[in-house]
Amino acid sequence: DRPVYIPEISKEKAAPLPPEFVREIMGSSAGAGSGEFHVYRGSRRREYNRLRFIEEQAKKDELNKEFQSKIESDRKEAEERTAKKRNKRLRKKQKQLDYKRRNTAATNAGNDLKIEDNNGEAENYDEVENNQGEEDSFIIGGR
Repeated sequence: DRPVYIPEISKEKAAPLPPEFVREIMGSSAGAGSGEFHVYRGSRRREYNRLRFIEEQAKKDELNKEFQSKIESDRKEAEERTAKKRNKRLRKKQKQLDYKRRNTAATNAGNDLKIEDNNGEAENYDEVENNQGEEDSFIIGGR
């Protein structure tokens, strides 16, 4: 039951500063003293490491930029697909509503017909339905 240590994300390193050049280094050429070569070799190594680090950072930034643009393009593409499907669903729903409206308009025109009761009284079909709905509302747990 010990608390788990979760390390923090390491911060990116900044590019090292360019070295202060010592102009008196002869390098590996003739005439250099025995200690000068080691100084030259160390400064050359530091400079190459600095240049390699800068190139790696540039490469990493380029890859990150490509990745972000791909994410953005994928998001836009998914949004377009979603909008297209949403429009298709809405058109289908509207079509169904229009169909129901046409059918109810047609049946309402047919409902105006008179129906005769057993008593021989003529009633409007709509009134018969309304009366049945009122009667059913008094029955608890009706049909």
